[in-house]
Amino acid sequence: MGRTMIEKILAAHGGGDPSPGDIVWVGIDNRTARDFAGASVVANLEAHGGDSPVADPKRTFFTFDCNVPANTIPYAENQQRIRRFARDQGVRVYDIDAGIGSHVLIEERLARPGTTTVGTDSHLNIMGSVGAFGQGMGDTDIAFAMNTGKVWFQVPPSARVNLTGLPSEDAEAKDVALALLGRFSHHELLGRSVELSGPWLDRTTVADCITVASQATEMGAVISLIPPNDNVLEYFGMEREDAVYPDRDASYEADYELDIDGLEPQIAVPYSPNNVRPVSEVAGKRVDTVFIGSCTNGTYQDLEYAARLLRGRRVADHVTLKVVPATRSVWNRLLSEGQIKDLFSAGAIVSNAGCGGCASGQIGMTGEGEVQISTSNRNFRGKQGSGETYLAGIGTAAASAVLGRIASVSQLEGGTR
Repeated sequence: MGRTMIEKILAAHGGGDPSPGDIVWVGIDNRTARDFAGASVVANLEAHGGDSPVADPKRTFFTFDCNVPANTIPYAENQQRIRRFARDQGVRVYDIDAGIGSHVLIEERLARPGTTTVGTDSHLNIMGSVGAFGQGMGDTDIAFAMNTGKVWFQVPPSARVNLTGLPSEDAEAKDVALALLGRFSHHELLGRSVELSGPWLDRTTVADCITVASQATEMGAVISLIPPNDNVLEYFGMEREDAVYPDRDASYEADYELDIDGLEPQIAVPYSPNNVRPVSEVAGKRVDTVFIGSCTNGTYQDLEYAARLLRGRRVADHVTLKVVPATRSVWNRLLSEGQIKDLFSAGAIVSNAGCGGCASGQIGMTGEGEVQISTSNRNFRGKQGSGETYLAGIGTAAASAVLGRIASVSQLEGGTR
């Protein structure tokens, strides 16, 4: 019997011959903690880690991205405690200027196809975007991983989802991600490792894959694993035989198909990422705020597209547009190539790299009655303030910012007011 992707990755990291339901000890390539819960990880290591609390400093990282720079005293104290510990242990800190930790690990080629990464980020399963295993865990578990280099997992069952057809020209990766959230809104994928396939995924960029994989948590899945295509392999300078793919005779607990042929732009209405509709069904609603960024849509590809749509246009007078690049390197490229000017000239507030609108009000919260379009991954009540947050792609966000109401990119480019 062949193996699924998750089974192969776990087996290659000490998991033996894993089957769904087995408890296996797994070696971890990248052990991380962010500024959120990172200080608790440090406290656990100092209390229980012994004379050598970090097993391998070169595989251990702290990433500051939730609250950067710290805008509360507790966050500032936590970050400084982490810095002191990391300096003493010879551990790398990707500090407040680096950006979103998961993106940094991919950019630095630390999280490569076939690797394992754990951290205190609930969206660390974003590593499935490059055919790698990633998982967010509690501070005690992460402290154990840093101290020993391994953690235990119960091997999840695998499901396979085949995306058939190709989306419309107006649709983007976020629309495919939202289509998945709308289709699997009844816990069908809960606790499963999901493997995605289909002709659209054969041509996607790394940024596209990141967007799709970043929403696995909202589907209830352990991870969404995307077999690396040629674009991903080229990004890492790898050959196909060096990456992980499922065996042809691998066994799956369930098989699904989702038809995305001709898919039009999608939007998740308050207050659930799974409450998905075509943008056309809610078009016209007045918008007060637009946020473009997050681990879901903060890459160079995302923000270059936003800048291209906004070039020569102005955000509506009553709309505030906030833009947060995912990493410092994204920020630098946007600056050097001129897109920062395009965004600024259109009326956007461009913040430093980080999580931005998702965490701790880093770039502002919404007030009661405020309607926000966000490219992030969650729109639960109170998540980004007391207003109403709609989740959408870059095109819908940019179009809505300019037109002052929920609108599709086709309306923007067609000159509809």
